[in-house]
Amino acid sequence: MSLLSQIHIGKQASPRRCMIHGVQGVGKSTFGATARNPIFIHTEDGLGEIDCAKFPLARSFGQVMQALTDLRNDAHDFQTVVIDSLDWLERLIWQEVCTSENVSNIEKIGFQKGYTYALNFWRKFLDALDELRRLRGMTVVLIAHTRIEKFQTPEDSAFDRFSPRLHKLAASVVMEWCDEVFFATYTVTTDPKKIKSMTAPQRVMRTCEGPTHVAKNRLNMPYELPLEWDAYAYYAQQAHPQNDSSTDTSTTESDISASN
Repeated sequence: MSLLSQIHIGKQASPRRCMIHGVQGVGKSTFGATARNPIFIHTEDGLGEIDCAKFPLARSFGQVMQALTDLRNDAHDFQTVVIDSLDWLERLIWQEVCTSENVSNIEKIGFQKGYTYALNFWRKFLDALDELRRLRGMTVVLIAHTRIEKFQTPEDSAFDRFSPRLHKLAASVVMEWCDEVFFATYTVTTDPKKIKSMTAPQRVMRTCEGPTHVAKNRLNMPYELPLEWDAYAYYAQQAHPQNDSSTDTSTTESDISASN
């Protein structure tokens, strides 16, 4: 069959792939828990206060992959898979690399060689997530802590910015795979009048790259939105109004603006 007969024209809706990284305690896991019918695969023990469905705590890379395999093969009603968190998953991947190479530390494999070898496991993990999207129609949410890194562009001097707490090779692969990367943080104001009236800083997510953080989106989203799943779902639904399988929400743009 000629490939010409398989050409698609126009947008093609598919379950979203998003990463959210941010400061400690800002509400990243809560963001994932408010997605549509989520199931957590957690690699760190921090979901005790969140009402959600979750697999037993994964203590090896094999257990993470087994959970993904079960979600692909077994009957269930979950529509979103949440990985919490990527930086703790990376430790499990390094452990798998060390076992495979029979070393006690990934650094002992050779300069950067261990981290490069680890990319094979990252790609295996992402391939399994793609199967859930393709075969089960599941949305993917990846949660990561954040770190401050020194960054320099050819057009400017070096500056500090927030980025996912992953090795730079892994971060590059995962962020390239994602449709959206959000930076979760708190609003900051120096206006004395606003400071006096504030009971607590507002939790927000930055959706576009900025000098202070890593972020991106493919949905033409505003630079900053409330840290709420419905805010994300609204723009995903607007991009594909005929497909709402992973973005069922009654949120309107005026609702988002009001809460922001």
